Amino acid sequence: MIKFFVFRPVLVLVASSLVLLASCKKSTEDVTPSTSIGTNGEVNAWILGNMRTYYYWNDKIPANPDTSLAPGTFFKSILNTYDATTNPDGDRFSWIQESADALKASLNGESKTDGLEYKLYLRTAGSSDVIGKVLYVQKNSPAAKAGLKRGDIFYQINGQTLNTGNYSDLVNGTVETKTYTLASVDATNTITNTTTTRQTTAIVLQANPVFLDSVYTIKGKTIGYFVYNQFATGPTGPDDHTYDNLVDGVFSRFKTKGVTDLVLDFRYNPGGYVTAAQNLASLIGKGIDPSKVFYKKEYNKTLTPDLLKQYGADWFNGYFLQKANNIGATLQTLTVLTTGGTASASELVINGLKPFMTVSTVGTTSYGKNVGSITISDDKGRIKWGMQPIVTKSFNALNQSDYSTGFKPSVEVKEYTNEVWKQLGDVNESLLGTAIARITGAGRLATHANGPTYELGSSIEHKAGGSNMFFNDKLPDLQH
Repeated sequence: MIKFFVFRPVLVLVASSLVLLASCKKSTEDVTPSTSIGTNGEVNAWILGNMRTYYYWNDKIPANPDTSLAPGTFFKSILNTYDATTNPDGDRFSWIQESADALKASLNGESKTDGLEYKLYLRTAGSSDVIGKVLYVQKNSPAAKAGLKRGDIFYQINGQTLNTGNYSDLVNGTVETKTYTLASVDATNTITNTTTTRQTTAIVLQANPVFLDSVYTIKGKTIGYFVYNQFATGPTGPDDHTYDNLVDGVFSRFKTKGVTDLVLDFRYNPGGYVTAAQNLASLIGKGIDPSKVFYKKEYNKTLTPDLLKQYGADWFNGYFLQKANNIGATLQTLTVLTTGGTASASELVINGLKPFMTVSTVGTTSYGKNVGSITISDDKGRIKWGMQPIVTKSFNALNQSDYSTGFKPSVEVKEYTNEVWKQLGDVNESLLGTAIARITGAGRLATHANGPTYELGSSIEHKAGGSNMFFNDKLPDLQH
């Protein structure tokens, strides 16, 4: 018999759907392994015991899984795997990593990178050629120092032309120094190769999610604009509120300047800590206070009775905070800029504010993640793996959780491959410009390119596991 004791996870939500990030540390001291420490058998017993307790779909775990498999393969073998046709409500989000430390660092915005955030596309329909387009560049990063900027297009890395056969190895490989060869876009929306290059070398970078804030006065409207790229509370984890304090500072400026309309730019925000989402939403909500529910959580049927017994029914609710810099009372409109990279905690903010105010969206359909995960690791250090399984589903104050396929935009605006992209914060940039036009009554901007795009993926998908949401709650000590 395997017994598990003293498990106190920290739950976290990351963009797209909910992902709960927990410093969930279960000791293996109470596990009776049948094999030596560190073997597949012990690691898989640790995985299986935790998953049978906390996994949202624990009733779907096979009765007798093959514990001789490598841990990564074993973990995947017990998931309730998503299938668009046969299992549309399945799991798209749980993951495992060989290093729990690396997993936790990534959730706080730390990674080894050159700071270039990009999206990859087929160059044209039916082509095997691939290009990358820069979404934005992390501040003070090697990419920024090399002169790379939003809208730049690269078609070669280290002299090799990207194609469908090699692009994954070239962009995700272990080579730390990269030379990007650039292409240009002309007035006719034609992409042309150049010989211009930019070289970067990856470093361990702590990305500040508070990317940009501006205030525009246009046609009698005072419009606040905030680019927020990850729901991270601070560089060292959920008890560090450095970034939350920066967000508070942004809204202090918005309040001082009398912002009447707010544009939140979540287009590249894959999610993060629920507490960071709670902090941001509490600065925006209209008519909210700590008695109003921001989100509700639902766990599996075996875990729920233990939670009810130890904490009571109210533990499943997350409430708004009292924030001195809340601007809800003066807000006339709230617009959120979204793309397929808008996930988890970003969607939690949209869903959580909907019962209290009208939330308009501009861009493309968000990712669709209404579930959350916890980080599970071994605090004794005997098992180095860390896993991030889905353990909860989220709802708003009206019990709505109907965004598993994403939030469709109020106005659809795409970022096309073959157009010149304006910089974030430029009032003529396609998504922001459209939002401003709607706010000021000028109608919709239509100055961007038209036609299909052929997306292959983006660097955003690899941030913190991509599209996650983490809750900073503690679960009870359990015995099974």
